[in-house]
Amino acid sequence: MSPVPNTKACITEPAENIVCILAPNPSPMTFKGTNTYIIDNSELAIIDPGPLDEEHFNNILEVTAGRTVKYIFLTHSHVDHSPLAKQLSVELNTPIYGYGASDTGLSSTMLSLLDSGYHSGSEGIDYEFNPDYLIKNDEKFYLNNKEISAIHTPGHMGNHVCFQYGKVLFSGDHVMGWATSMVSPPYGDLRQFMISCRLLQTKEFDLFLPGHGDIVKNPSERLNFLINHRLGRERQIKETIKNTPLTALEITEIVYTDVENSLIPAATRNVFAHLIDLSERGLVDFLGEISEKTKAILHDK
Repeated sequence: MSPVPNTKACITEPAENIVCILAPNPSPMTFKGTNTYIIDNSELAIIDPGPLDEEHFNNILEVTAGRTVKYIFLTHSHVDHSPLAKQLSVELNTPIYGYGASDTGLSSTMLSLLDSGYHSGSEGIDYEFNPDYLIKNDEKFYLNNKEISAIHTPGHMGNHVCFQYGKVLFSGDHVMGWATSMVSPPYGDLRQFMISCRLLQTKEFDLFLPGHGDIVKNPSERLNFLINHRLGRERQIKETIKNTPLTALEITEIVYTDVENSLIPAATRNVFAHLIDLSERGLVDFLGEISEKTKAILHDK
């Protein structure tokens, strides 16, 4: 890639032919901010334009520096990743590529939750996201004769896609080093998340470049950790409701003993995601309609 004017601390080069531009949107859910990636040299691709922010927009234009941008790729449509895509698309005359609108890829269970009026975990969704081009799983794209492969990885959201570029994976919010991925129904699905993790385990990568935080230099170890972490949380939940029916919040207050009070709602939705997964596998019974507020108990075989 041509030399990048590194006058701003937010612009770095995490790997060969890849520039990362950090958006100025730090928060407990985004860590230091959203990572926007620019790939390759004379012909470019942008991954995850980020939030609507004029400074970030100008930084992206500075890095692309009048070169042809062939693709604007989205890993998923949360508001910290996707809204700036439209403005960039108009400015650069480049189409937006994504798996689909924000409700694309959802399971029948999650669609039923939406239909029933459940929206507890729906904050941060870009409801206006509508890509110009719908990506298919395993679809190949070419940039300066180099291949970019799309891998559908639902879980964090149903429309989540990772992008493979050589031995590098742009892992979006599916795999990050600083935190475990948020899986928040109805747009997040734990069963899908685990399947996607195991899919990535079948492939070889040298590093992951996530949507937030630093490079993940040990992809295999990180995937193993994420899977085992979720399995461990599952065991805790099953033990907690072995004899006593409890709601997702009541379970959270028992098993999440090391989180700040402000993060309890997010943790509760993670527990709810586990309960839905366990229910779908016939291991847990909800004592009423599926809801965060409905008590659940381990199924009596």
